[in-house]
Formats: sequence, structure tokens, C-alpha cells
Amino acid sequence: MQHEGRISNADLARKIGLSPPASHARTRRLEEAGYIQQFVALLDKEKAGFDMVCFVMVSLSMHKTQQVQDFRQAVQDIPEVLECHHITGEYDYLLKVIIRNRKDLEQFVIERLTPIPGVARIHTSLVLSEVKTTTALPIK
Repeated sequence: MQHEGRISNADLARKIGLSPPASHARTRRLEEAGYIQQFVALLDKEKAGFDMVCFVMVSLSMHKTQQVQDFRQAVQDIPEVLECHHITGEYDYLLKVIIRNRKDLEQFVIERLTPIPGVARIHTSLVLSEVKTTTALPIK
């Protein structure tokens, strides 16, 4: 299902050797237990007009609980941020950001990210090409 999200229940049942009702019940149990979080359509970024993927590293000036919570909430509200990870090392957060062009990148950094209270440093790296992109977990 990770590779073929639109597979029919009958085809899935055939592939895993179960009856269609048993396959459907198993899928429902996986959803209810939280293993399957959602079903989505993955869009082609370029066809949708997004030409740039960036990784943005952010350091906070202080690590007080309120400042961290405010930053995390602010990032939740920015649609260009696809992912936000709290990391170790020189920076505190790693953001995966998608934007249309360089002008939008400038606007993102100056108008969206810099004004967040507590942001001390921002380092941006542009993706030149994607070598591997997957959403599938390596389970067998």
C-alpha cells in the first residue's frame, strides 16, 4: 500500500493471500491503530509550479519553553514548510521548504521566518537535484 495507495482491496487481498473481507478488516485495523495515518495524492512539484526545494537550518537565541513553543507553532502555520525537525548540532531546527522561485525564497526568509520571535540564525541550502525521494518506510 505504501507503493500503490490506490490499489483495490481485491488486488491487495490477492497480493497478500487473504480474502477481500479479511484484507479490508486488516487495513481498517491498521488505520485505527495509527499505523496508516492518511491516504494522500503526491503531486509533481514542478508541474504544480514549485521549482525550488530548500533545506533551512534555524537556531533560536534562547531555548526557553515558551520561545520553543512559539517557534514550533509559527512553523506549523507556514504552508511552504513541508517538514520541520528538531535536530542536534550547530542548529536547532531543520526545515524542508518548497517555493516557486528565488524571489519567493527571499520573501519567505525575510517576511515569514526572520520575524518569528527568537530566531537567531538562518542558513539556507538549495537543492540542485533530488537523487532519491520516497515516502515508503523500509518494512518488508
